[in-house]
Amino acid sequence: MTGRDAPAPASVTFAVVGGFLGAGKTTTLAALARELTSRGRRVALVANDQGDDLVDTRLAEAAAGWAGEVTGGCFCCRFEDLLDVVTRAVEEYGADTVLAEAVGSCTDLQATVVRPLHRRYGARFRVAPLLTVVDPARFAAIGRAGEADLAYLFDRQLADADVIALNKADAVDPALSAAVRTALAALHPRTPVLTYSARTGTGLPALTGTLTAPPTGRDRDLVIDYDRYAAAEARLAWLNHTAEVRAPRSAAGFPSARWAATLLAELTAGAALVGHAKVHLTAPDGRTTKASAVGDGRAPAVDADGGAMRSARALVNARLVCSAGELDAALAAAVRAADAAAGAATSAPTRPAAFHPAYPRPVHRLPAEPPPR
Repeated sequence: MTGRDAPAPASVTFAVVGGFLGAGKTTTLAALARELTSRGRRVALVANDQGDDLVDTRLAEAAAGWAGEVTGGCFCCRFEDLLDVVTRAVEEYGADTVLAEAVGSCTDLQATVVRPLHRRYGARFRVAPLLTVVDPARFAAIGRAGEADLAYLFDRQLADADVIALNKADAVDPALSAAVRTALAALHPRTPVLTYSARTGTGLPALTGTLTAPPTGRDRDLVIDYDRYAAAEARLAWLNHTAEVRAPRSAAGFPSARWAATLLAELTAGAALVGHAKVHLTAPDGRTTKASAVGDGRAPAVDADGGAMRSARALVNARLVCSAGELDAALAAAVRAADAAAGAATSAPTRPAAFHPAYPRPVHRLPAEPPPR
């Protein structure tokens, strides 16, 4: 059965996954969805963003039987919207497992999302331990970027975790991964660290098992300075932009992967710090090209190549440390470079309009329960 024919399950597992931008959260959720589906689960994914038009939602739709999104703010500030989306997943699709990906600049999720879900909606949901996904290379580099407030935000995400999920085992030097594990054990000795690769599946069964494990029993308040948290988020310019890319009339098509990779390389070149940058191209016949960059010194990764396209709808998501105006100008220059490299012409109904996230104001912020006497 599918859609509205599926019965609503008696118990729904609700898992929130956090972690800094570029850690591989979307790829992780897609891999977890496939693994859970193979175990007989009916999985829905929920993406989250400060703006609209998300590349991640397109990827979620391809990975799970049902996908939704909460836009215009993080889960903590759009808590009722999150509940509405999850309710639709259960009622329309019959989901028995919901995986929700928090915005990559968000923290304090225990107090503002996990705890309210457990205490106020525990009869409806079994709330899984909070996973925080980490890119080892980003962990090693963020302190060197000269961004003290972002380093503080990154550390608070780790301190908030029930389980730290150390991703990209396939792409990182094993010595670096081991060094990061040692550092994490010293910084957060009570938090288990699981190493895995969302792309290859190495270590994924153990990570999946945390979603069905009993609650950790840990309930503690995160020490956090919200002014500093807000300042860290405001360091990032946030841009979601759509455009139409076309090949010349005389050409059979433009190389979509070259266009996407060139745009990302140009967009992120020289940036002080890249949270992430993603491009998703969709041709009229449904073929897609997807590329991403996280500013770690490597070339943009082309995760899916739809080949030559006569035309395509391009969706660009970028989070960079710069001003909103600088990001708008950088995207315009990157589009020109991509068009020149791929022999394409790009137009858009609106100009790029980057912004900086507003001060986080959670709907709920519940303190930890005191330990029993």
